Parts: sequence; structure tokens; C-alpha cells
Amino acid sequence: MNKTKRTEIFKRLRAQNPSPTTELVYKNEFELLIAVILSAQATDISVNKATKELYKVANTPQAIYKLGEKKLKRYVQSIGLYNTKAKNIIKTCKILIDRHEGEVPADRAALEALPGVGRKTANVILNTAFGHPTIAVDTHIYRVSNRTGIAPGKTVLEVEKRLLRLVPEEFKRDAHHWLILHGRYTCVARNPKCSNCSIIDLCEYRKKTAV
Repeated sequence: MNKTKRTEIFKRLRAQNPSPTTELVYKNEFELLIAVILSAQATDISVNKATKELYKVANTPQAIYKLGEKKLKRYVQSIGLYNTKAKNIIKTCKILIDRHEGEVPADRAALEALPGVGRKTANVILNTAFGHPTIAVDTHIYRVSNRTGIAPGKTVLEVEKRLLRLVPEEFKRDAHHWLILHGRYTCVARNPKCSNCSIIDLCEYRKKTAV
């Protein structure tokens, strides 16, 4: 795919959704961090239901740490892998209190040093909370990048690096959300909704299936 087609794709995605953002509900960087940790292998809808009740009683590192792992589990037990996630969240809160004055760091290395935070989660926080032009590649973005031909790659990291290199600078900050929403609602895993796709004429998948 050439630069002209890639640029046009993002122009159309921007026209559809000028100010894209995450579907996770949060009010500050810390609430977003906890929501993203919980969202691993879980839907945003299930996370929002859990955090809606959790944040009523505890929405700071100090409050959740004071709540403790056992009580925290009661709020997140509807989410997959909740035992591990609760344990990691408590440890993360302790580190934020001890090393970062209770604030979420805007630094990749510091974020990835937090329990339960990998490269993808760090990218989400850097992009969504702090406006960094990073792209967190999840299953949706990996699929869309390969299927459309925007930035094909055999691994998540390969796709991420290609996206960062190939996505025009003016679109880079919002590319993550455009691609994930496109993958979630249009370019779905099974039976992609090509008839409702705004970039159908630019997509490499359409060319392949038309042969």
C-alpha cells in the first residue's frame, strides 16, 4: 500500500470520527490505568460495569491499596483473570505511592515496571492519557493492519513499528483509536462488514477476495 492510499484511509476515518477516544470510562490517568489493566482479555463493557462500582468507593492508589486485595476482588470478580489482576493492581498502587507520589508516570519504562502493565498497556496510557503519538496494537489493530494492508506484519511488535513508521504524522496520535474502533465494529474477525466500510475501495482485503 502506498502513502497516498494510506493517507486517504486515515482522512476518511477522521471524517467519520474527528475526536476518537477509548470506550473505557475514566476521569483521570489513574482510573484509566486500572481500567486498562482490567481490560486484558475482557470487554470494555464488562470493565466499565466493574469500575463504575469500584470507583465509587476507591479511585486513587491510596484508596485502592487501603481497600486491599480481598475486597478489591469483590468488585472485579466478574472480569476474567480477576485474581491475578487484583493482585497486580494492589502491587501497582503500592509502587505509585512509594515511587511516584501517587501519580501515574508519563514514562514508558516506569509504566512497564508496574505489575500487570506490558508494552500494549503502556502505549494505551501514553497515548490516551498523555497524548503521545504511540499505537497500542491489540487483536483488532493487528487484524485491521494486516487485512487492509495498512501495515502488515507477522508479530504485534512488527505491526506496531510499521504503523509508527508508515502512518502520516498528522494522524498518528489518533490512529490507535480509529483502527481499534474500525476493527471492533466494521472490520470484525468473522464476516467483516465490507458493505458498510468507508475504506472498501482502498482495502487490500477486498482486492484479494475479488480475485
